[in-house]
Amino acid sequence: MANGYMGKVLEIDLTNKKISTSNLDPKVAEQFIGGRGIGAKYLWDRVKNPGLDPLSPENPLMFWTGPLTGTAIPGPSRVTVCTKAANTSPAESKYPKASTVAWSCLGGMLAPEIKFAGYDGIIFSGQSDKPVYVVIDNDKVEIRDAAELWGKNTDDTDKMLRKILGHTFRTAYIGPAGENLVKIAAIMSESSRAAARSGVGCVMGSKKLKAIAVRGTNIVPVANQEELLKVRAEMYKALETWNAYDQWRRWGTGAMLLASSQAGSQSTKNFREGTDLNGEKIGAPVAEREFWVRHRSCFQCPLHCMKIGQISEGPHKGTIAEGPEYETGTLHGGNCMVTDFNGMMKSIAIADDLGLDSVSVGTILGFVMDLYENGVITSADLDGIEAKWGNTEAMIALQQKIAKREGVGNILAEGVKVAAAKFGKDAHKYAMHVKGQELAAWNVPASHGFAIVYGTSNRGACHQVGPTVEEQQRRTMCDTTVICRFLYYGIGNSLFIKALNAITGWKLDEAAFYRVADRIWNIEKVFNSREGFRRVDDYVPKRFTTDAFKVGPKAGAILPPEKQEQILDEYYTKRGWDVKTSLPTEAKLKELGLDDCIPVIKSL
Repeated sequence: MANGYMGKVLEIDLTNKKISTSNLDPKVAEQFIGGRGIGAKYLWDRVKNPGLDPLSPENPLMFWTGPLTGTAIPGPSRVTVCTKAANTSPAESKYPKASTVAWSCLGGMLAPEIKFAGYDGIIFSGQSDKPVYVVIDNDKVEIRDAAELWGKNTDDTDKMLRKILGHTFRTAYIGPAGENLVKIAAIMSESSRAAARSGVGCVMGSKKLKAIAVRGTNIVPVANQEELLKVRAEMYKALETWNAYDQWRRWGTGAMLLASSQAGSQSTKNFREGTDLNGEKIGAPVAEREFWVRHRSCFQCPLHCMKIGQISEGPHKGTIAEGPEYETGTLHGGNCMVTDFNGMMKSIAIADDLGLDSVSVGTILGFVMDLYENGVITSADLDGIEAKWGNTEAMIALQQKIAKREGVGNILAEGVKVAAAKFGKDAHKYAMHVKGQELAAWNVPASHGFAIVYGTSNRGACHQVGPTVEEQQRRTMCDTTVICRFLYYGIGNSLFIKALNAITGWKLDEAAFYRVADRIWNIEKVFNSREGFRRVDDYVPKRFTTDAFKVGPKAGAILPPEKQEQILDEYYTKRGWDVKTSLPTEAKLKELGLDDCIPVIKSL
């Protein structure tokens, strides 16, 4: 096995309470590297047939690290959770439970601890007959009864695990949303770190797995330690001379709240607008002045971009939360027309504590307010809640109902696509999603590239994948080497490739590096195609092509329908896919060594 890898995968069968290890195939490591890549390969190999119910025991829930994880360099601090998505669906499919691949990244300290415990990944299969949590202490692994943890919010779960296990274990867990199989449930860690997208917390809840706790004392093997230390020094020098370094350390992603609004690219008023005219009331300067108390970082990271604060006055006094980050601050802020900073932070804190995807639930709340304003639903449909724009108390109440699947929350817990169908009338016009997953905090009319970002993402609407094939390759490799892309912006591609080669002993050049990304993207695409996803599923909501912005510097901006067709045609051509169907071609799959995918494409 190459250096950088522990060479072992921990496998936990929750149905039979069986614990085992398997060897990581060196060829798979070379072809898919780690994180999202190895996760996609294992999902392909283990989910053989389309239409598998994501909440069935057969759907694996996997936590993957990468070869850079746990070494001396800054950046590879994320663990990638891979499974079959709980919250996506195609426009048409012969499989009622069809859904996309799922991958969701979790920062903090858990990823290196998994490596230190001796594993490259952890795979959970089966389904427990009662709530459990798993304790991993190097090669000692226990499945424990979680009765006293079940039903607890995430903050209480975190505190209880520390009381039971001490402070030396790194943990991840679900809240009530995951337990109640809410389709937008997240997996949380360190109170506010989240693997949130794709409903991975819902899959974890379906297995009755409340938490995992990991501690390790192993050292990650490195092929050339001297070279790695040289590269590490170069990385820190690059960061120190990066023109955005001080900004990231001071503001984190919160700096983009005002910048995006001023550029007209922010998701505002359920994506009706690109500019929040009251954005100065909830931006980072307010947070710095009135809220933030300390800065935190993930493993080996000098940016300290995680901002922790406490509400000091008003009805929510004493609430501790992280943020506002750009996504959470936008979707619990301007997207719901919120002007009350403390109310926004309470809404964000509630989402984390309940174990909800803060992005999806923020979009759902904007959807509800839009429906309410336009008379599609009334307070009677919302169990008496007055869902007026900016009403943070309504936002908090709705999140509680969603997490518990109470009343209207049982409808909203399915996501905007399903909820719109259940509400009926014209509700679908207000549902902002792609493939069933809610859009994030970047708007489309002012930046047409986001039609590609949201539309072509293999996990449904995702703001992280990039607007061009080249940028998608770069970001795929961040997800695969489990590198934080914020650090990546300052360090650059070449230094991370040098570090990868120093750690593993490989001699990858940039072309080979991106070939891995292409292979990953295509195996994910074939998985989705087998489920029934086609070109029709790559379109963004119609609102962007019919309703122009009315305010801000981008007033009048719109995505012309013909422009969307053009950029999709160009994208599929660049990918080497069929323009009409969006299916990968046989030649493309053969070029990437994905021969076992070819029969699937031929059968479609």
